[in-house]
Amino acid sequence: MKRKWICLVTALTLMVAAAGLYAFGEEEPVIPVAPEGETDEMDDVDGDDSEQIPVDIPEGEEEASGESAESSGSFEETVIRLLKAGDEGDDVLFLQLRLESLQYFTGTPDGKYGPDTEEAVRQFQADNQASGLTVTGQADEATQILAAATHYRTLRYGSGGDDVKELQTRLTALGYYTGKISGNYLEGSTNGIKLFQKNNDLEVTGVADPRTQEVLYSFEAVAKYDVADPTPTPFDDSSYYLVNEDESGAPMSGVPVYFTKELKSGMTGSDLVKQLQERIKELGYYDGPVSGNYMEKTLKAIKKIQTQNGMKASGVTDEATWNLIFNNPGIVMPGQTPKPTATPEPAAFAITVDVKNQIVSVYTRDEEGNYTVPVRQMLCSSGKVGTDSPVGDWVLNGRKARWCYFPKWGDYARYWTRINKSVAFHSPIYSSVSNKAMKTGSYKMLGQRASHGCIRLSVADAKWIYDNVGAGTVVTITTSLPKDPELKEALKLPASPNATFTPEPAMPDYSRENPPELKKRNMVQGERSDDVYWVQRRLKELGYYNTMCTGHFLDRTAQAVRDFQKDNGFYQSGTVNQQLIDLMVTAEKPTPTPEPTATPGPTVTPAPKQ
Repeated sequence: MKRKWICLVTALTLMVAAAGLYAFGEEEPVIPVAPEGETDEMDDVDGDDSEQIPVDIPEGEEEASGESAESSGSFEETVIRLLKAGDEGDDVLFLQLRLESLQYFTGTPDGKYGPDTEEAVRQFQADNQASGLTVTGQADEATQILAAATHYRTLRYGSGGDDVKELQTRLTALGYYTGKISGNYLEGSTNGIKLFQKNNDLEVTGVADPRTQEVLYSFEAVAKYDVADPTPTPFDDSSYYLVNEDESGAPMSGVPVYFTKELKSGMTGSDLVKQLQERIKELGYYDGPVSGNYMEKTLKAIKKIQTQNGMKASGVTDEATWNLIFNNPGIVMPGQTPKPTATPEPAAFAITVDVKNQIVSVYTRDEEGNYTVPVRQMLCSSGKVGTDSPVGDWVLNGRKARWCYFPKWGDYARYWTRINKSVAFHSPIYSSVSNKAMKTGSYKMLGQRASHGCIRLSVADAKWIYDNVGAGTVVTITTSLPKDPELKEALKLPASPNATFTPEPAMPDYSRENPPELKKRNMVQGERSDDVYWVQRRLKELGYYNTMCTGHFLDRTAQAVRDFQKDNGFYQSGTVNQQLIDLMVTAEKPTPTPEPTATPGPTVTPAPKQ
C-alpha cells in the first residue's frame, strides 16, 4: 500500500471535530480556503463547510475513488511529518494558509517552507508556549494541530490589526471597553481584557490568548453589566428615562442595554431571561413570573411584541427584538395601533439549473414582478447519475468563498457559492490553490453531468454568480425542462480554458418583410444559414419558438415548425418550404382563447310579503 501523507485529516477529525473544524458524511463537503496572493480572511461557511484540510494523495482526477484513511482503516499509516526549512508540499501550503489567516504569515502561500514561514512558525510558537509549544521555527505535530484548531492569534499590548478592532468592538458591546476602536492593543484594551477574564473565570493576564477570545466571542461570554454590583445604587429620577416626542413611548434607561445572547423557548434558569421578563412586564406585555425560564407565557409575550411592532413573530429574542424592547423608545405599546409588517424586498434574481440540458439560467423580474427576463445563461456540469444534484427549490443563505476544498477528493475550486449544506456553485476543479492548477478535464466536461452533486461553471460564470447573486435568491434544480440543443450550442465554450475568446459572428439583419427565397428547396433539420435565423425570429414573434435564435435548425426549431404547421392545417413534417415561408409573412400571433363565461344560475323570485 502506498503511504499517503494525510496532513492533519485523521488527527484533526479525532481532536477537533467537536469544534466544527471538519465534517463527514455529506454528499460533497466543501471547505473554503484563502485565495492565492491575498491576505484577507477567508470567507466563512457554516455547517459541514468549516475548515480547510489539505490532503497530499497521488494526483488524479476528482472522479477517482478518493478512498480516505478513515474508510480504509489504515490509521497506522497516518503520518504528520515534521515541517522544516526546505520542505515543500500541500501540508506546507496548508500551514501557510492557517498562519496567514491568523496574521502570522505575510508572504505568498506557495507550499515552500522558506524563511517567512519559519519566522511565522516561531511567532506562533512563542505566543502559544502556554499550550506546550516550544519555539524552534520547525512545525512539529503539536504545532500543526494547534495551528489547524486555533481560530485566533494571541493579542497583547502593542498588537495591531483588524482582529484588534474586532476585539475592541466586542469588548465595547459587553461593556468592558469605552475607548476608540483603533485597532491598537494598548492600555485600555489590556484593562478591558483583564476585567473580562476576571468576570469569566479565566486567568487574568491582560493578554487575549485564543482561549480568552473563544469565550469572548461565544454566547456564554459574561458581560460587565451581567455581574452584580456589590453596592448597587438605586435611582428614582424620572428624568433618567427617555420618551418619544409625542410622549407615547416606553420608559427607557438612558444607558443602552447591550444584546449579548439570543434567547429562545426552552431556556431555564437564565439571568438574561429574568432581565427580559422584568422588562416586558414593565412594558405591559407579560404578566407571568420572573423565573428565568423561557416558557409558553414568555414566548407568547415576545410574539405579541414582534407582531405589534411589524416584525416576524418568531418568538425568539434575537438582537433586533432585544434592541426594540430595551433600547427603542418608539416601541409600540399594548393597545396602540400595530405597525404594518415590513414587506421584504424581493431578490434581484432567480436561478434555474436545467439538468437535462446542463444549463444555468439567471432571470430577473418583469413588469409584473415575475422572474421571466433572462440575464445570463451558462453551461454547467451537474451531478452524475448516482451523485445527482438535489432536485427542488433552494434558498441561498449568502455564504461564499473565493476558494474551497473537497477533503474527500483532495481537490479545490474557485468562487464557491453555497446552495445547500451539500452542494454549491463553483468553478472547474483545481489540483491546488493556484490559478494555474485547473484540471482541464473538468473544464472540458462542462455541458455534461460530471460532478458529485455541485454545479460546476466556467471560472467567469462562477465569479459572476459569486459577485452578483445574494442571500434570498431561489435556485431551482429541475430535470423537467425540454431538450434545447439550440441554446446549448449557442453557449458552447472554447475548447481550452486558456484559449483566446473568439466572438460569435454577428447575426444577420432581420425583417419580417424580407423573407428567404427557398423556391423549390426545403429547409430541413441540421441546416445552418441566415434563412434558418429568419424562420426562428419569425416563429418567436408568432409565439412558437422560445429559445435562442442561432441560425442552426435543430430540435427546438423543428418542433416550433411542427406546431405552426398544425395550427395552420399543414402536414406536420417539421421542414420548411416556400409555401410555409409565405404563410409566416402574413400570419399573426394567435389570439388566446378566452375563458368561457360562467352561465348565471336562475334568479330567485322573492316570496310575496305577507
